[in-house]
Amino acid sequence: MGSTVLSLRIDGELLDRVRRHAARSGMSVQDYVVRTLVRDDFDERFEAAVDETTRFYGARGA
Repeated sequence: MGSTVLSLRIDGELLDRVRRHAARSGMSVQDYVVRTLVRDDFDERFEAAVDETTRFYGARGA
């Protein structure tokens, strides 16, 4: 998988908060943001899979 550049414009206060969170995790700002995006994407995909499974099986166990 290749990589692509994503440029964001955020205010200074938000960047400072992101820097503090990244530093607490021992990560660069870039790595912290990427990890957060990947984690959120996984959470959304997992939730969608659970919803689909529930719809497929319905209330069979009830």
